[in-house]
Amino acid sequence: MQKNKILLLFPDGVGIRNYLYSDVFRNSEDDLVLFHNFDEVTIKNISTITDINSVYKIPVYKETIKEKFLRELICLLRLKNNSKITQNSSILSNWKTNHKTIKNKVFYKMIEYSSTFINSYNQILFFEKKYQKTIRKTQYYREINQILNKIKPDVIFCSHQRGVQCATIFAAATDLNIKTKTVIYSWDNLPKARLALRADKYLVWSNYMKKEIENYYPEINQKSVIVTGTPQFECYQNKDNIIPKEAFYKKYDLNPLKKIICFSGDDIKTSPDDPKYLDDLADELIKNDLDKEYQILFRRCPVDVTGRYESIINKYPELIKEAPPQWNFDNSKSWTTIYPLKEDVKLLVSTAFYCDIVVNVGSTMAFDFAMFQKPCVFINYDQINKIDKSWSVKTIYQFQHFRSMQNPNAVFWWNEKKDFKNILNQEFDNKAMNDWKETILSDYKNVSLKIRSTLNLQ
Repeated sequence: MQKNKILLLFPDGVGIRNYLYSDVFRNSEDDLVLFHNFDEVTIKNISTITDINSVYKIPVYKETIKEKFLRELICLLRLKNNSKITQNSSILSNWKTNHKTIKNKVFYKMIEYSSTFINSYNQILFFEKKYQKTIRKTQYYREINQILNKIKPDVIFCSHQRGVQCATIFAAATDLNIKTKTVIYSWDNLPKARLALRADKYLVWSNYMKKEIENYYPEINQKSVIVTGTPQFECYQNKDNIIPKEAFYKKYDLNPLKKIICFSGDDIKTSPDDPKYLDDLADELIKNDLDKEYQILFRRCPVDVTGRYESIINKYPELIKEAPPQWNFDNSKSWTTIYPLKEDVKLLVSTAFYCDIVVNVGSTMAFDFAMFQKPCVFINYDQINKIDKSWSVKTIYQFQHFRSMQNPNAVFWWNEKKDFKNILNQEFDNKAMNDWKETILSDYKNVSLKIRSTLNLQ
């Protein structure tokens, strides 16, 4: 069998767990070349898990004004189009309007004004062709062209379809007849109009996501869209990822005689009132004398290091225990160095295994817990004194990706603060959750094999 040279394009750290900690590239006989934005410590950590033959740093990308204008104009046009075809105005909330500098305010107002004259999908495709021509005229394109000519890969695999610089990298690869393949990283990405690059193959989670590409990008040939699933959930099939109970409970100061409610935090943008919800949860348990039966294990969003939960955790030291995500995070360095450590895989799997239920605002943690047939509670009420007056939890569940939930009984809905005690007495509709999981995740148990097959690694 012919040996391939595969260029692994990792523009940031979010794909490390899914594609370098899983079995996708493990024990590969192919020549793996990492094209990255990481520091030396990160590279050293990756090399202990995946057999990388050589590494190349992605050059610093400085987007020209023309590139940025076209890219953002296309994004707004697609958001409008996506909102129209789905009849879902919440999609437009992905267009940022709270720009701080006068320069940015003027820039984006010009884009918004320009968009009012463009009404057809053919015009969107016209501007995309114009964008593709523009990125091919830059110094960055010429620099990437030289690098690819030096490496001479047979195929490029991109871990995230949203990286702005990836559009130029894939354009150069296409012009050099190098095969290009990308994954759609998350279940909510496609409606947001952030498919930055154009590839030969698009690897998606499920038939549902494949249909989304057909709806939002009808110009993409469906034969180019391959359902592989995401390796994000493969780790739950390995029993070695479950930390022994005694060690887990001891490390996080948990009472083995009590059930565990996991409160999984979102980032501050997704849920600015998260600390208040955690406070509500603790208060309801105590008021209803449920703290004798339950304890709370708090897992914050890995990239949320604001410290906004500290006062709540300190308020209930006997009730709330914390299991901090094991992520590499250095505030003094670029966000591209943010990534989960190998230890966090075991922590996440063990959290889902030992906890009885998870509470959050619309998080994919619902699927993590579903791996062990555990229920999820979606918070569905607004705080009276909201931190961000323009934010509402009701808006969250209007987002397009939640339309994939055909049966609302797939999760429990916490509609009022005082209702939480009743939720704990309800029967979990496991079938409804399994149906939703099947819709979103498809065959999540054999993902690595499928991805390897698309890369001709077998």
